[in-house]
Amino acid sequence: MKKLDIKTVLTRGVNEVLPNPQNLEKLLNKKKIRVYLGIDPTGSLLTLGHAVVLKKLQQFADLGHEVILLIGNGTVRIGDPTGKDTTRPMLTDEAIAENFKNWKTQAEKVLDFDKITIKYNGDWLDKLSFSDIVKLMAKVTVPQLMERDMFQERLKKGGTVHGHEIMYPLLQGYDSVAMEVDLEIGGSDQTFNMLMGRDLLRKMKDKEKYVLSTPIINGTDGRKMSKSYGNFVALNAEPNEMFGKLMSMKDEEMEAYFEIFTDIDIEDARQKIADNPRNAKVFLAQSIVTWLHSAEEAEKALKNFEQKFVKKEIPDEMPTVQVSAPTLGILTLIAAECGFCKSNGEARRLVTQGAVTFNGQKVTDPQMEVTINGGEILQVGKRKFARLEP
Repeated sequence: MKKLDIKTVLTRGVNEVLPNPQNLEKLLNKKKIRVYLGIDPTGSLLTLGHAVVLKKLQQFADLGHEVILLIGNGTVRIGDPTGKDTTRPMLTDEAIAENFKNWKTQAEKVLDFDKITIKYNGDWLDKLSFSDIVKLMAKVTVPQLMERDMFQERLKKGGTVHGHEIMYPLLQGYDSVAMEVDLEIGGSDQTFNMLMGRDLLRKMKDKEKYVLSTPIINGTDGRKMSKSYGNFVALNAEPNEMFGKLMSMKDEEMEAYFEIFTDIDIEDARQKIADNPRNAKVFLAQSIVTWLHSAEEAEKALKNFEQKFVKKEIPDEMPTVQVSAPTLGILTLIAAECGFCKSNGEARRLVTQGAVTFNGQKVTDPQMEVTINGGEILQVGKRKFARLEP
């Protein structure tokens, strides 16, 4: 692992630094600063998409800065409207607590919580009086809050924007004021909210705040990483599943993953990809599994992959099928879910002929039920494959 330096932290795996990256670099060389990342525990599953910004936060902790992970137990009641075509449902306090409990267990694969302070924005947002909120709202204009592209797109489609959604950037922005931070980190889709915090901090505390945004990575199939597409890599995935999913990645996505999740020189990574994309992908998959699990587990995952996929001639790339239920009869899976044949009768014939394997195991019982946790492979005949997601 290469030694971290400030310039690399500010440029590698970074989308943008505002308002001026050179001034932030000078500040970091001059003193230790207060950095924060805010997260709203709206769900319990973390993916490599989340790991992008978590890794960046950890880098600042490793450089010795004061790092805060802010849990949005106050703002999550509203729900961040970023990237949503419809209004998010409000969460209960119990759901928020349970989500964060699961979230923290997964985040520990990336974050060293001994170096990070956890705070909750409900501690100050819940104490704001009506007068405080009115004063806060007076710092911004309605057109300023409505200029978000996502709101405009929603209105163009005939959708609605609720008042509490307009308040979200303002309340997130107030977090910067409450903690008097020097730098906020977030995904590039959070830039509007982060700049709102910068504006409020300048107006209310006469203090400068920098904003560092990280890129939004694509899923393994080249589309936006999404649970609905089944193209994500979960942080809590077992080593074999994680390795297999990474090996299913489209070649054109590799460079971004190399830049963000490894410390190999970018030019060297590009050369690896150009020389032999498959070998480059193996190197990348091993690097990521080592980071999130261990070198020993990565080596075992590689051997498992070679045994299942290389010797049995299973392709690296195949369609992903999101199944309708976590447990299904094998005939339903073959015919209705994956569309590999037209009827259960035909599926039964394929099973009895020994033409069906599930996760490398030959299926001999047409009445067999299988459980899909994510990443399982269904093979029918020599050429039909599907990666299954619940």
